[in-house]
Amino acid sequence: MKIAIGMSRTRLVMAAAGLVSLALFAWLIAPAGSSSARSERDATPAAVQVDAARVTRQNVPVYLDGLGTVQAFYTVKVTARVDGELTRVAFTEGQQVKRGQLLAQIDARPFQAALDQARATRAKDEAQLADAHKDLARYVILEPKRLASQQTVDTQRALVAQLKAQTEADNAAIENATTQLSYTRITAPIDGRTGMRLLDPGNIVHSTDTGGIVVLTQLQPITAIFTLPEDTLGAVADAMSRGRVSVEAVSRDEDGKALDRGTVELIDNQIDPTTGTIRLKAVFPNPKLALWPGQFVNLRLLVRTEANALTVPAAALQRGLQGTFVYLVKPDSTVTAQPITVANNSETIAIVTKGLEAGQQVVTSNAFRLQPGARVRVLTPARPPGAAATAAQPEAARHQAS
Repeated sequence: MKIAIGMSRTRLVMAAAGLVSLALFAWLIAPAGSSSARSERDATPAAVQVDAARVTRQNVPVYLDGLGTVQAFYTVKVTARVDGELTRVAFTEGQQVKRGQLLAQIDARPFQAALDQARATRAKDEAQLADAHKDLARYVILEPKRLASQQTVDTQRALVAQLKAQTEADNAAIENATTQLSYTRITAPIDGRTGMRLLDPGNIVHSTDTGGIVVLTQLQPITAIFTLPEDTLGAVADAMSRGRVSVEAVSRDEDGKALDRGTVELIDNQIDPTTGTIRLKAVFPNPKLALWPGQFVNLRLLVRTEANALTVPAAALQRGLQGTFVYLVKPDSTVTAQPITVANNSETIAIVTKGLEAGQQVVTSNAFRLQPGARVRVLTPARPPGAAATAAQPEAARHQAS
């Protein structure tokens, strides 16, 4: 009986040992299998997540960008034209004034007295002229009767002519005195805005003073002088030959807000040889006074509109040793480096003249992680370039003018 029990225990121990060996074998095999599976998965690279856009055709305005300075349409330093005491300043600093509006008053009493004296002198000379005419008439009647000599008649005629000339001189003196008197009222020569007052009432002013009383500037309309590279001269001249050329003034801050829209008035008659640039002058209506003299602004000049141009987002452009290219998404979700020729490009859109066709899909993000043949997964639906642009800021291709 004892022998049977011992043999049973031996079988149990051997069975348990077999189960342990089997479990150990399974444990040893399992990691190797998992590692092999992971290695197999690692051998297949994961798809790169990218954004993409369709190559589309659209009308694209082409701009030239330049830096300009705003200048007043007219600038006038208002000065005195006669000497005297400044008795009144009739404007408020920063006031908008109309042409002919009174700005300052000079003591007019000395000039009024000079005018009255000139008028009195003319009255005296006119009385003498009238008397000389009567004497001449008498001498003419007496001369045929030998009661007056020919010399007397000739002398009287000369006196009449002399007094007549004197009255004409008196008229000129009166006109001059009237003009001098009018200069005591200093009026605005243009519509514009006054600056800071340069003289206070009570000061003695002279016609030779160079400081002036106030500076008057016309802000509506207003002008901007800006420069473009000399190689853009032909494009600008062609645009102006077709009619008025639109130009937009844009603020230089990060927002790049449009300040006003005007037209190009002229191209300067010579190129600056030191900078290789040409100067242009634009005029803006400036209804909201967003432009101010001395202000620096960016100018965007519309030279033409490319009709039905092939376009891609500027973010899709890549630069390499062989030139500009894009990553083209193929039907099998892989990419290829496609060389292209770009005619014009801006911060948002580029016009392509060679290398792409409408409807193709190009990568617009994560390009630094790509290489030809890489697999991609497009995160966003393909859309035309410029679809995210607002209506107030249409997509445009433009040269960057320094």
